[in-house]
Amino acid sequence: MEKVFGITPHGGKLINLEDFSAAALTEAEQLPSLTINAWTLSDLELIAIGGFSPLTGFMTSGDYHSVVKTMHLQNGVLWSVPITLPVDQATADTFELNQKIALKDKHGDIYGTLLVEDKYRPDKLLEAQNVYGTTETAHPGVKRLFETGDVYLGGHIKLLKQPSHGDFSDYYLEPIATRQLFHDLGWQTIVGFQTRNPIHRAHEYIQKLALENVDGLFLNPLVGETKADDIPATVRMASYQTILKYYYPQDRVRLVIYPAAMRYAGPKEAILHAIVRKNYGCTDFIVGRDHAGVGDYYGTYEAQELITSVESELGMHFFKFDNAFYCKKCEAMATSKTCPHSDADHISLSGTKVRQLLSAGVVPPKEVSRPEVAQVLIDGLKKQRTLGV
Repeated sequence: MEKVFGITPHGGKLINLEDFSAAALTEAEQLPSLTINAWTLSDLELIAIGGFSPLTGFMTSGDYHSVVKTMHLQNGVLWSVPITLPVDQATADTFELNQKIALKDKHGDIYGTLLVEDKYRPDKLLEAQNVYGTTETAHPGVKRLFETGDVYLGGHIKLLKQPSHGDFSDYYLEPIATRQLFHDLGWQTIVGFQTRNPIHRAHEYIQKLALENVDGLFLNPLVGETKADDIPATVRMASYQTILKYYYPQDRVRLVIYPAAMRYAGPKEAILHAIVRKNYGCTDFIVGRDHAGVGDYYGTYEAQELITSVESELGMHFFKFDNAFYCKKCEAMATSKTCPHSDADHISLSGTKVRQLLSAGVVPPKEVSRPEVAQVLIDGLKKQRTLGV
């Protein structure tokens, strides 16, 4: 058993459910199988590598209902978003309880196994309302929820094959490895930052404020499924590499991918993001404006308020920042807590507006985005369009 360095993992133990042996794969090839999508494969991986500790599988009905209703697992451990495996009724009927099945991708490659300990019908309306704060299908998370199967399979998993991370392989580390990395670097305090967007000046500002107070920054961008209009992960990763090269101290930042799908669950997902980074070894976490939000579904600082209410259970320190902007009179980045000037003196663009400018090949103002980063994004988006991606 490898030594686990750093902060105690969520729930007390760092889970590892990997078995890459030939014998395990040979056994799985004889089992009934279920084809899973990329989203479920991401969840399977994160359970297995310990990112979702203390989970050891897809949630059974007891944990599912407890999480939806109380934001805690049945054993009392804080957990905010159900991690489930939905299938249609006909598929569920083909499997028996306590039966082990193989989990395959669309190409037929086996990635893991599931011991079917439970089959149950979720209350999707309650799940939507309590997790996403709405039942409107205009919300991407709710839309996906209602489009998935009406039966959930729950039970213990094993990961038998490491999913490929393609161009991001050099930036992939499991939680046990990031903890070792932080130990080797001598970092005792590490702040995590979650992003599905390119880093703009406001992000840079709050990251560096946090970095003034800790040993290192763990930049952990999500590279799994996102909305169609989000900037593709390959383009975003190029932007992160560029900004780190020119504007960050090389010895105090590490870039590692978070191989998860984006749920857009706002405050509830902010808690999940914090739990995962705690499992990766972070002692601190940044929660900015509208964390994990989408549209106007959540209040600007609703995620910060919910995090504050469970901060003692999480056992981490949180940096909770106001909306940052560039002030022409201050001639610096600032927030309403530090700047006395009016909105007319502030330069700030929404993520949507920035994406529109980049898509049109227009470099946003330097007060909003570093020019080198903006150019990387413009070139990347242009290449994506050329390739028809």
